[in-house]
Amino acid sequence: MKYMLQDTIRRMSLPVIAAAFLSASPMLMAEKLVILHTNDTHSQVDPIESSGLGGIERRAAAIDSVRRAESNVLVVDAGDAVQGSLYFYLYGGVVEQKLLNALGTDLRILGNHEFDNGIDSLASVLKLSEAKNLSTNYFLEDSALEGMFSPYDIRTYGDKRIGFIALNLDPKGMIADGNYDGLVFTDIIPAANLTARYLKEIEKVDAVVALTHIGYDPARKPGDLQLARASKDIDIIIGGHSHDTIGPDDARSVVRNADGRDVLVVQTGKSGARLGKIEIELDSLRIGGRPSYELITLDGRFDGRRVARIEDIVNEYRPGVDSLMHLWLTRADRDMARDDNRMLNYMADFVFDQGNELAPGIDLAIINKGGLRCDIPKGKVSKGQLINLVPFRNNIRVLDLKGSDLLAVLDSMAITGGNGVSRQVDAVYDRDARRTVRATVGGKDVDPERTYRIATIDYLANGGDYLTPLRNGRRVTDSSGMLYDDLVRYVTAGKGKGRPFGDGEKRVRMRPVSK
Repeated sequence: MKYMLQDTIRRMSLPVIAAAFLSASPMLMAEKLVILHTNDTHSQVDPIESSGLGGIERRAAAIDSVRRAESNVLVVDAGDAVQGSLYFYLYGGVVEQKLLNALGTDLRILGNHEFDNGIDSLASVLKLSEAKNLSTNYFLEDSALEGMFSPYDIRTYGDKRIGFIALNLDPKGMIADGNYDGLVFTDIIPAANLTARYLKEIEKVDAVVALTHIGYDPARKPGDLQLARASKDIDIIIGGHSHDTIGPDDARSVVRNADGRDVLVVQTGKSGARLGKIEIELDSLRIGGRPSYELITLDGRFDGRRVARIEDIVNEYRPGVDSLMHLWLTRADRDMARDDNRMLNYMADFVFDQGNELAPGIDLAIINKGGLRCDIPKGKVSKGQLINLVPFRNNIRVLDLKGSDLLAVLDSMAITGGNGVSRQVDAVYDRDARRTVRATVGGKDVDPERTYRIATIDYLANGGDYLTPLRNGRRVTDSSGMLYDDLVRYVTAGKGKGRPFGDGEKRVRMRPVSK
C-alpha cells in the first residue's frame, strides 16, 4: 500500500502528466465559482412517483437557469447515476450517460453501482462520456478502464486555481466479485491527504474539492465525516452513497478538520430530488455557510421550462420502459414502501419459498435491505415495478452453513442495523456492540455446531454487503434465472400460500435491543 501511494505522488509529479490534467478552461475574471452537484440519481429519469420531486428535465431547467445567471458554473456528479429503474435494466447505462452529457456534466466519479453490469460494460458506456472522469484512490491501469480516469483535475478561474479529487469506497464486500477485475483499491484517507497536499503545496491550488462516494458516516468507515476530520488541505467534500440529505442548516454540513478549520460537507439525498449549489467567492475563497450553499428542490415550479435536448433522449428510449410498466401481473393489497417491514418480510419469505423448491429442507432465508429499490403502491402491479424492486442481476443460491458462521453473519448484519430474514427467524441485535445478542431459528437457539441450509442471493453468498462469513458456506445449488424473473413467476402463480403481493407480517424479525 505504501508503495502504491508513493507511486501515485511520483506519477503526479511528472510535469507532462500534471500539465495534462489542467483544464482547458480559459482564464476568466470572475467573483465566484458556482458548483452544481448531484449524487445517487439511480436512473431516476422521471419525477419520483411517491414524492413528485426530481426528474432529469427539471434538473436541466435548473442548471440552465443558473448558467444564464452566472459566469462560472461547474456541474459535477458524485456517483451512482445508474441502477434503479428500467432505463438501466433495458439499456445498461447508455441513457443515463447521454443524459449526463446533455446536462453538461463537467466532472464525474464512480459509484459502486456503476459496476453492476461488470467493468467491461462500464468501460463501453464510458466511451460515450463527455465529462472528465476522476478517481484518486482506484488504480485502473490493469483494468478495462485504463486511460479513462485522472487522479485529479485543476480548473482555473480568474487568478484562482481549484483542485478536484475523487474518493471511492473499498469494492470488496460492496461490489460483486468479478465486476471490478483489475481495479486496485488504495486506502481512502491516505490517498486523499497525499493528493490534496500535493495540489496545495506543489500545484499551488487555492482550494481543494473532494468528490466522494463513501457515505457520510457509514457503519463501515471511513466516510465523509472521518475524511473531513483527518484532512488538512481539503476545503469542500461533495459526497454520495449514503443518500443523506444535508442542507445548509444541517449541523453535519460543517466539520472541523485536523487543523481546526471548517470543511463544508454536502450531499443531496437520492433519486435526483434536489440539486446542490455551492458558491465559492474567488477573491477571498470564502466557502460554505448561507448563502454560499443551498439545496434546490426540483418540484413542479420547473415544469413549464421544456428542455428539448433532454426530451429527445428520453423519448427515444421511453417506449421500451412504458411497455413493461403497463404489463400488469398482480395486485398489492396496500401501499408497500421498500423499507417497510411487511415488504422486507414478504421478500425474505419469497426467497425462502424459492430456495425450498430448489433444495428442500431450507432452514431460513436472508436478504439485504439495500437490494429492494422502490416502493410498490396499492393496486395493480406491473412487471416493470417488480423488476424495479429487485433490479440487480442476482440469482437465488442455496448453501449449507455452520451455525457458528451463521451467528457471525447475524453479527455482521447487526453492524448495519439489521437485515431481512424469513419467518423462521427471530433475532435481537445491539448495533453499538456490533453483535446479535439473541437469535432463534424455528424457535430454537442457533446451535454453533449444527449445519443450517440457507437460501439467499449470490451477491450475499459471495460476501456482499459485508456478509463475509457466508463465503464459508458450501454451495448446494443456484436458480437458473435472475431474481426478478423468479419474483415475476412467484407473484403470477399466486404462491406464498395464496397471499396477494406485498402481504406480510408487520413485526420486525431482526430488531434492535431495547434500551
